[in-house]
Amino acid sequence: MTVDLKLPPRAWLIVGLLWVVGCLNYLDRVMITTMRGSLKESIPMTEAQFGLLTTAFLVVYAVLSPFAGYLADRFNRSRVIIGSLFVWSLITWLTAHAKTYEQLLATRLLMGISEACFLPAALALVADYHRGTTRSLATGILLGGVMIGGAMGGLGGWIAERHHWSLAFSLFGLIGIGFAVVLLALLRDAPERAGAADVPATARPGVRLGAAIRSLFGSRSFILAFVYWGLLGVAAWMVIGWMPTYLQEHFQLAQGEAGLIATVYVNVASLIGLAVGGAWSDRWSRTNRRACLHVTAIGLALSVPAILLVSTTSVLPVAIAGLVLYGLTIAFASAEMMPILCLILDPRYIATGFGVLNLFACAVGGLTTYAGGALRDARIDVSLLFMAGAAGMVLCAAMLLLVRPRDESAAAPISP
Repeated sequence: MTVDLKLPPRAWLIVGLLWVVGCLNYLDRVMITTMRGSLKESIPMTEAQFGLLTTAFLVVYAVLSPFAGYLADRFNRSRVIIGSLFVWSLITWLTAHAKTYEQLLATRLLMGISEACFLPAALALVADYHRGTTRSLATGILLGGVMIGGAMGGLGGWIAERHHWSLAFSLFGLIGIGFAVVLLALLRDAPERAGAADVPATARPGVRLGAAIRSLFGSRSFILAFVYWGLLGVAAWMVIGWMPTYLQEHFQLAQGEAGLIATVYVNVASLIGLAVGGAWSDRWSRTNRRACLHVTAIGLALSVPAILLVSTTSVLPVAIAGLVLYGLTIAFASAEMMPILCLILDPRYIATGFGVLNLFACAVGGLTTYAGGALRDARIDVSLLFMAGAAGMVLCAAMLLLVRPRDESAAAPISP
């Protein structure tokens, strides 16, 4: 049975603050994709060069994710978050002053470095504050902010269309810099982790990158989680990358209508799913330590018929119902990933562990989207890709049942 621990002061305030930062994190990174015409009009570039702006960001972000996680494990998590927010917001502001393509590309590379430090540290900080039966819900709320930020990316294109593309970067960059100042006064590490003095950016002895990697891959459960997360990424990115195309072709929809159906229904349902899955897992965890694993497996099992429904029906409302069910249930996996890591890993290395998974997820996402295009070139119907993704989700759910919690009696202390 899980002990219901008393929450430290600021526990929900921390979630609220990080919700805003997560929103800014994804808003700043994706809004450039919504202002293609305005950018190309001001700074001449080819279509390939425009695509490279996002690819360069993702490559740097992915490669640095494990190191960013290590920084959050070794140093004060709150200061890593504040520093990350300040630097990427400053770079966002500097992006508005780019005059050449090379300057624009440089800002995207720098943003990939600075933004990589946020999510591993933020999820680990939430886990530090929410150690009892509120962890999954708190994680889900934080990720809801990330999702809202991604959805708000369209503001960039809207502002660029009515004013100038640089205004959006100037505006949101200054907002981020201002909020970083606010966080200096309000954001703190959890009391149990920070110690009585709560000294910022204090190095934690005993936390070394090599030792962290050995600890992670020395755990059978982490290896299972690593493979599970990659396999889930294949299935999820297949849906993200090719659902708009499938809806457009299968139901003879306009491009804009297909894109809205493929994104709005899924994302709105996922916002609900983050809260529902998190709250359900927290309640169940009062009597079952493995609740986060079971809730995730159930969500994946329900996602399978949802995807099969979308890929086999010829009735658009039925397909939309399938997308809603998919968005609702696949969100359980996102809400529970950090609680699962807390269940199976040495607590000193949970941010590093998430960084490693983040690297793998980004790599898998890029390869899967490309592979989907190659299969379409080979005249393979997209619906078959979704069916293969559904089969992968079944395997993911089965793998979760093999994951075993860490032996808490043998765990290393957080601070030596």
